[in-house]
Amino acid sequence: MSWTDERVDLLKRLWSEGLSASQIAGRLGSVTRNAVIGKVHRLGLSGRATTSRMKTHRPRTRMANPKRPVKPRFAQAGNPAVRALYMDSEVYVPPAEEIEIPLAERKTIQTLTECSCRWPIGDPQTAEFHFCGRNKVPLLPYCEVHARRAFQPVAPRRRERTEVESPTTAAANAILAAADSKSRG
Repeated sequence: MSWTDERVDLLKRLWSEGLSASQIAGRLGSVTRNAVIGKVHRLGLSGRATTSRMKTHRPRTRMANPKRPVKPRFAQAGNPAVRALYMDSEVYVPPAEEIEIPLAERKTIQTLTECSCRWPIGDPQTAEFHFCGRNKVPLLPYCEVHARRAFQPVAPRRRERTEVESPTTAAANAILAAADSKSRG
């Protein structure tokens, strides 16, 4: 296909009427949309006549920085037993040394039971390696001390300086009370 003077004149007229390159290609026949775009560019026909669609275009109005409600961090995600450990608690500061477990209470991998804390203590390659073995918190693999150490609360982001809501302390006390009654019973 070659661009004859008649086809170029038709292209200029259709372009000035505001037709798209695809529409012009359809009217000319045997020419692609990209060929029309290339010819328009070479002819310097960048200025377009405005169409009725372009005249009715209104820019969208946006609300400036809409405030979204802040969702509580612990509301729906995570283990409720872990959440309860952080009710009214301060940020965990690790002790200088590990809790000393008496020899009689130390557990090996073979002596761990279903209710034993599985916190490893020491180097696994030495003979002194053992597990805590105290009674664990229900739904967690560790006792209360080691659960607080293992499951740190998520620090709030710098952008979100608002107070993080958490479950009631009554729920936390109920879980800890249940754990104490199981360990005594």
